[in-house]
Amino acid sequence: MTQTQHLRLVTPPSTRQARISTAQWITLAVTALCVFGLVMVGSASSVISMTLYGSPWAIFLRQLIWVIIGIAGFYVAGRIDLQRWRRWIPYALGGSFLMLLFAVTPGLGQSSGGSSRWIGYGLLRIQPSEFMKLALALYVADFVAKRQEKGVELKRILGPITMVTGCAVLLLLAQPDLGTAMVLMVILLSMLVAADVPTMVLLKGMALVTVLVTVMSFAAPYRVARLTSFVNPWAHASTTGYQVVQSLIGLGSGHLVGLGLGNSREKWGLLPNAHTDFIASVIGEELGLVGVVFILLLVGFLIAKGLRAATEAPDRFSAYLGVGLITWIGAEAIINIGAAFGVLPVTGIPLPFVSFGGSSLMITMCAAGLLVNIARLGTPAAVGLRRSTRSTTKATTVSAAKKSSRNASSSKDAAPRKATASATAKRRTAAKATAPKRSPRTSSSPSPRSHVAKAAPTAKRSSARGTSRSSASSTPRQRKVR
Repeated sequence: MTQTQHLRLVTPPSTRQARISTAQWITLAVTALCVFGLVMVGSASSVISMTLYGSPWAIFLRQLIWVIIGIAGFYVAGRIDLQRWRRWIPYALGGSFLMLLFAVTPGLGQSSGGSSRWIGYGLLRIQPSEFMKLALALYVADFVAKRQEKGVELKRILGPITMVTGCAVLLLLAQPDLGTAMVLMVILLSMLVAADVPTMVLLKGMALVTVLVTVMSFAAPYRVARLTSFVNPWAHASTTGYQVVQSLIGLGSGHLVGLGLGNSREKWGLLPNAHTDFIASVIGEELGLVGVVFILLLVGFLIAKGLRAATEAPDRFSAYLGVGLITWIGAEAIINIGAAFGVLPVTGIPLPFVSFGGSSLMITMCAAGLLVNIARLGTPAAVGLRRSTRSTTKATTVSAAKKSSRNASSSKDAAPRKATASATAKRRTAAKATAPKRSPRTSSSPSPRSHVAKAAPTAKRSSARGTSRSSASSTPRQRKVR
């Protein structure tokens, strides 16, 4: 075997298979939800579509068109630079307020079910409240990030965003649309939590929101009826609790694996809004507990990946925006599924990516595209680079701290040494001052060495020592004067 062949055999693989990024996971989750929702809308709307439009596929085709438009919005939102989005925020916020004003203006807004929530003509209608959700999330993220970077005090941050959110809530309550107003307030609170606003301020805000929702809930008779039917829907099974009762019947008849796709009995006129507000009930009836758990896992997975994208964001604006967007999606999913299960009041909030709805699906897809955009900015390579930078900075700081501690310890050790040396020098000076002066040596006086040198070489060492000692004792030591 040659050396080249040997090296070829022992060389490890050049690169391992790349891991799926957070942006790709979000894209996969959104795709699965859209495909699943398209199938379920087609199944749940076949009867009412045949009744209204003469074809079982009419509503399905409309949803398919909105899905295609939503995919375009998802792609554009995921590719445009976030800094450019920040420049468009004033126009988005102003346009959303203008559309909300049109919706509540008689003659401009279109009413349905006692609420004026749409603008447009015929089948081409949009819901301005959906645009307001996205505009408010962008505005709050941008405003808070800019003010915190400049070190502005908390009052000057909370005041403007509270006023803007309050104006939007008032316009929504004028439609009336209490459910969307609650979603806006939840988005704002979640972004303030991400911005590290003090807990007492958040508690006061939550108390204010609770009081406002309670007052508005009891201000209208139909809301009071919904609340009473929510407490005990079976007592109002033929009136205000009818939808919830039929939803629970559909969920209960699905059992583990359901009646089969397309075999729902509730969609035959028994359950109103089966393809919009109560599509979760149709899922449970046709696909059983397995289908309900599947949709819950998909939504939960998307929320987890969205929060991860927000935590790995490179700047404050991206992080706050990611938290607001994923809170928006998660809150709507919880409210819709909770209403279908009878654990929350019915508010008319759709199930994101699944329920039928043009403007809702399109704007939610744009929000998901922004999440993908944020996740791309926080890719593993970029996160690793930031972590390495932080570790390098930390190592530099630690080494500098160690060097300063060594210098401090050496200076501390040098001080006692200097004190000891000065004390020793003082003792020597004092000893020299107190020592007796000796007479200098003269040339006439014999030295001990010369006296010893004159001794006989054959004398014994003892006698020589004795002689030298006696001569030394008899003759004083004298220093030679140089």
